[in-house]
Amino acid sequence: MPKTPETPATPPAKTPEGERIAKVLSRAGVASRREAERMIELGQVAVNGNVIDSPALNVTPRDRITVDGETVGQPEPARLWLYYKPDGLVTSNNDEKGRDTIFDHLPEDLPRVMSVGRLDLNSEGLLLLTNDGGLKRQLELPSTGWLRKYRVRVNGNPTDPDLEPLRRGITVEGEKFQPMIVILDRIQGANAWLTVGLREGKNREIRRAMAAINLTVNRLIRVSYGPFRLGELRPGEVTEVKGRVLRDQLGQRETPEDAVAPKPRAKGPRIVKPGAKPAPRGAAAPANPAPHKGQKTPAAARATPAQTGKPTAKSWAKSSTKAAAPRNAAPAAPARGKAPAKPANRRPKGE
Repeated sequence: MPKTPETPATPPAKTPEGERIAKVLSRAGVASRREAERMIELGQVAVNGNVIDSPALNVTPRDRITVDGETVGQPEPARLWLYYKPDGLVTSNNDEKGRDTIFDHLPEDLPRVMSVGRLDLNSEGLLLLTNDGGLKRQLELPSTGWLRKYRVRVNGNPTDPDLEPLRRGITVEGEKFQPMIVILDRIQGANAWLTVGLREGKNREIRRAMAAINLTVNRLIRVSYGPFRLGELRPGEVTEVKGRVLRDQLGQRETPEDAVAPKPRAKGPRIVKPGAKPAPRGAAAPANPAPHKGQKTPAAARATPAQTGKPTAKSWAKSSTKAAAPRNAAPAAPARGKAPAKPANRRPKGE
């Protein structure tokens, strides 16, 4: 019986060498992946001298990438900063209404950064900034489950039973909110101070939930995001989380008990304000760490590049020198019961 000729096996497809260009641009701090893809479609990106129009391209360290004619340097390690966002600033790269954004007021020596989540125009407090798109996505994922804590001032004198619907989980305009941790801290005249903890980031969640029980939020301060604390930061200040601390903390999660238990105040690191010299180690801490409405922030007092007419160097562009970055560690946690004492993307959802 004649043998049937064997059909040669199809060799396995080779995995493309390198990484997708949008990912490389994101890791280099040029833009988020989505923004990088839009820049490619607009013809702003070239590889080895050839303008590309599709993000479906893998590149290697041997390739020369330029954005608007400027060479992109090699991606830097992932870094994270803690920023006290003042109220009155928008958490976006550009605002269609022409309002000031947080990126107009960050220190000039900060590299290109992106915000982790967002805070509303009238909200203030802790906002995480990173130069790494992958880290940004990791910290924003609902599966991360990190507790976000807020100091909330409401108009009215609620009793503890009035807050119970928020603890059970409330539905607002057909949208179900997860149960919140809500603690009535004190009554102060016509207002009340609350501590609120939640693990999701729906749009204006706290304000909408409070309105559903007839309370109006007139001040909202985020004091922590997972293991990262606002500490002694003042409006407009920014401090970097050290790499070792960042690696250690990314594996930690909080429980509800951790969120509400009082913690002793530890001596925090020196925080360098934009345009100011660091305070001496022996300097006394301010008696009242709570920020005040109308307080002028260091960042707001500094002229922006648009005001001075001077061009701003792109931090991701390849250069023979490297700008110095803040070298502070994560600040200590604020004492319970007191109001606590600069990254560009489309707005992700959050409070």
